[in-house]
Amino acid sequence: MGDAEKDAAIASDPDWAEFEPIDWSKAELVVPPKKQAISIRLDQDLIDFFKSEGPGYQRRINAVLRSYMQERKRA
Repeated sequence: MGDAEKDAAIASDPDWAEFEPIDWSKAELVVPPKKQAISIRLDQDLIDFFKSEGPGYQRRINAVLRSYMQERKRA
């Protein structure tokens, strides 16, 4: 299947009807900040909660801590 055929198949797919082409010309590469590995003691129920939400629990904990930090900086 060539590119033209793929484009035609996508255009005729009803699941793609509401999607519009994306202009990537102004996209910027965002490099996430480097992480530092640390050891921290957290309550077991807190760890269990974040793990129960699925993969990526450390990223979610980081996001919660970042949100807290940003709020404190505004105060």
